[in-house]
Amino acid sequence: MQKIKVAIVGGGYWGQNLIRNFWEVDECELAFICDLDPKALARAQRRYPTAQVTRHYRELLDSPRVDAIVLATPVSTHYEFARQALLAGKHVLVEKPLARSTAEVLDLMELAEKQGKLLMVDHTFLYTAAVRRMKEMVSRGEIGDMLYFDSVRINLGLVQSDINVMWDLAPHDFAILNYLCDSDPIAVSAVGARHLGCPYENIAYITVRYDSPLIAHFHVNWLSPVKVRTTLVGGSSKMIVYDDMESSEKIKVYDRGFTVNHDPERRERLLTGYRNGDMLAPNLETTEALRLMARDFLCSILENRQPLSDAVSGYRVVRLLEAAQQSIEKNGREVTLLGPEIGRPAAKVVSMRA
Repeated sequence: MQKIKVAIVGGGYWGQNLIRNFWEVDECELAFICDLDPKALARAQRRYPTAQVTRHYRELLDSPRVDAIVLATPVSTHYEFARQALLAGKHVLVEKPLARSTAEVLDLMELAEKQGKLLMVDHTFLYTAAVRRMKEMVSRGEIGDMLYFDSVRINLGLVQSDINVMWDLAPHDFAILNYLCDSDPIAVSAVGARHLGCPYENIAYITVRYDSPLIAHFHVNWLSPVKVRTTLVGGSSKMIVYDDMESSEKIKVYDRGFTVNHDPERRERLLTGYRNGDMLAPNLETTEALRLMARDFLCSILENRQPLSDAVSGYRVVRLLEAAQQSIEKNGREVTLLGPEIGRPAAKVVSMRA
């Protein structure tokens, strides 16, 4: 079997998860692990003895033993590190968000196309069995017209040193929304607050508006005493509750809703009929999402195809983040999305083989 020689940069919290999963994927040869922390490198050397360790990013760029570079580094480094890797002729996978602005993302996309290399972003939640099942239901019309998307992603920490809570947590839910929804958003509004001397917002509320009745709302928070990961997707026929903290029944589908018979000339004739049907908790696969994401990156290189969480997916998320940040800086004023909408990833089937 042909293998892709991979170097992973960053041995922190998320980097360790990436290293473990790439190490265990058949299509990967883990060639290098790079980090500035000698303790992180020593730990990696013990666990992955065949991988070479280094503190020097330049060594990866110059090495003929590296086909692809995976970046699990601070967001402020994403653009420059990815740009250097593409210029060095490497395929690149970047931890979310892909970059700090749409201008940076578009520049990376143009460079990747020019170099003939794959540029991908790690939107891990697109690979979860729960989100893929939700996508199937939406695509088949099982929930009817999508009416709302309501997400809560809160916990105590981990406070980031170079980005606010929105740039840290909201990319997950923005990516899920974009994946489920066929429509393009037209405007974003957001408010945020800073507490306890934090230089960045540690609480934010974001609303995304569409040229339709669909509305999306997001609550992200680093100051919650409990960890909550809940998403509600409301449809005209059925409604979905996705609770990522559930160990087994992560998705519950409710056959519930209401209908309204409204005579605008006679207010007293506003008649509402409620439907209380069954609740279904579908059985879901248990393959680790990060494993599927790693395989999608490697197989996309080997098969010369675009992955599920491609650079377009990364661009669409950063476009929302950028507009939301502008809205926060304007005290919640709605920001119209005027930048280019460069297309959306089509529904793709992700292999379930680990």
